[in-house]
Amino acid sequence: MKITAIDTCLLTVPTPRPMALQYPHHKMVVAQIATDEGVRGLGYSLVFNGGGAEAVLTYLDTRLKPALLGEDPLFVERLWEKMFRADMGVRKQGIAGYALSALDIGLWDIAGKCAKLPLYKLWGAVSDRVAAYGSGGWSKYSVEELIAEAQKYAAQGCKYYKMKIHHPDAAVNASRVGAVKKALGPGVRMMVDVNQGRDVLGNQVQARLLEEFDLLWYEEPVLADDYDGLAEVARTIKIPVALGENHFTRWEFKELLARKAAKYLMPDVCRANGFSETLRIGRLAAAHGAIVTPHLIHEISIHVVGALANGFLVEYMDWAPPDLFEELPPVKDGFIRIPEKPGHGMALHPRAIEKYRT
Repeated sequence: MKITAIDTCLLTVPTPRPMALQYPHHKMVVAQIATDEGVRGLGYSLVFNGGGAEAVLTYLDTRLKPALLGEDPLFVERLWEKMFRADMGVRKQGIAGYALSALDIGLWDIAGKCAKLPLYKLWGAVSDRVAAYGSGGWSKYSVEELIAEAQKYAAQGCKYYKMKIHHPDAAVNASRVGAVKKALGPGVRMMVDVNQGRDVLGNQVQARLLEEFDLLWYEEPVLADDYDGLAEVARTIKIPVALGENHFTRWEFKELLARKAAKYLMPDVCRANGFSETLRIGRLAAAHGAIVTPHLIHEISIHVVGALANGFLVEYMDWAPPDLFEELPPVKDGFIRIPEKPGHGMALHPRAIEKYRT
């Protein structure tokens, strides 16, 4: 089998309210891999809020796509190494990481289809259903919008809800968390996300104000590059720390684990160099007693969690319009049952490219 073509495009996808208050659209870099045997693989990277998506597409088209044409797509590991080692002066983080991820996801889709297996079974399944947590809670939401969103997820059976704490006043953040917690009651645990917005001292002050709410985790407290700061926050607050959406390789996660900077690791399959590297990160985490809860992309991240004994939750964020994909795996009673379709099981709606192409 040989790769004969890789068709790429950029989609601009509008978001629904209330998310549109914070982010009016996201962008997706799409790579459809064709083979001489008629098997096709869909790869994509979601670029949240769209920033830099054009650069991702350019790097994919000009530097990584030529490395795959004519190759056997079933040699996924070899092709991952070929892409990762291309342009050794360009680290596979950020723009390059997104680009490599889209192609790796497409290659694994082909591998699953050829094996006639969903990816979580191809990788060695541990579970065929995965718990999901509701996610959103953006800083531009009113308290009423926060509560409405949290209750929407709770109505689907989600036992966890995550919201942002972006206000410069720690007391305001605590008040907003408290209002949502009161509305949800004891049946739903909460998480909060700082999104790298505070320094070490600011996080220590903020975390103390949140201790009463029995939070599951406290996410991305300081800049992702500040390993010393991340470790200090984890060591000095009483809420477990989660992070990883802005770390891209196993070596970065190795450093986080060595410093005991987090209990929950959140690699993003569209940033962390695809399924291949995300699985390596997950298995590395197991050796350190860390739990894997992938960032976003729940529709395909379910395969990662379904294949890892230390996999826990996927992040369920209701952002995609109904005509982007043919079908999204539904959340029922707080869980997503992993589809039995070969590969990752996702397909674009027949009119999605025509409608959303940038």
